[in-house]
Amino acid sequence: MKAVFLGTPEIAVKPLEYLCAKNDVEICAIVTQPDRPSGRGHKLTPPPIKVKAEELGINVFQTTSIRKDSDLIEKLKSLNADFFITVAFGQILSQEVIDIPKSGVINLHASLLPKYRGANPIQRAITNGEAKTGVTTMMTDIGLDTGDILLVEEIEITPDMTSPELAQKISSIGGDILYRTMTGLLDGSVKRQKQDDSLATKANKFQKQDGLIDFSADAQTIHNLVRGLRDWPCAYVEFKGAPLKIMKTSVADENKTSDKTGVILSIEKKGITISTTKGTILIEELQPQGKKVMKAYDWSHGVKLATGDFFK
Repeated sequence: MKAVFLGTPEIAVKPLEYLCAKNDVEICAIVTQPDRPSGRGHKLTPPPIKVKAEELGINVFQTTSIRKDSDLIEKLKSLNADFFITVAFGQILSQEVIDIPKSGVINLHASLLPKYRGANPIQRAITNGEAKTGVTTMMTDIGLDTGDILLVEEIEITPDMTSPELAQKISSIGGDILYRTMTGLLDGSVKRQKQDDSLATKANKFQKQDGLIDFSADAQTIHNLVRGLRDWPCAYVEFKGAPLKIMKTSVADENKTSDKTGVILSIEKKGITISTTKGTILIEELQPQGKKVMKAYDWSHGVKLATGDFFK
């Protein structure tokens, strides 16, 4: 089976490694996004999938828009691939690109389709308090995650699981389900199933401002926001005119109610307890602007925080 692999971030690395280890799979090329500025120094940094591809000795193509890159499209046509495999590639394919591989384009999507179609299915599942999610392989069509379902595998979302932890889990099983999908399509054991559009939900991309914590919400909702946005954009509060990232929380008392929300109820070594509409939220770790992640208790002493103060 000859395939072109299209992917960009860290979640795509393990599926690529898995497929490359199979004797009956040839990854003949990688397509990924361009190098981007990263970190405080804005150093030009290659995508994780490019780094891995170079380690594996696979030819890499980088493009800002595969749909408009006529030179790349011609190169991909010349490869005579059976499949294109997409894992968090980050670009929408044109029908011309979809039609290139002989047996179609298989996409690994990080949800139980048709739930959470779109860019941020992992984060949306956690912030919405889902108890389970999964991975779906699907045949890519011109719509946004609307293609026929091929194989599905469920994953439990534990109460304190963060988005990076869920992404790691999905990455670790992604290669196997992709391989079974490829072989199953060729031998006829995997059948295409139409999605029920009436059950579809969206997983739109988060914006930075979506991370602002509203303490008038209940404690569980806030906890879900923190763990769901753990990698990006991160949940935060405004403290003395600057954003303060909240990195780790837990629900301290799920039944306690309060008319005044955002009030600091206690400061202990385990963290800072704050009132919400329903329940109290314990902030365990946070990250001040320009500094490293630290224990909330240690930070509170440096800024002379006291019980009765407010977070907004």
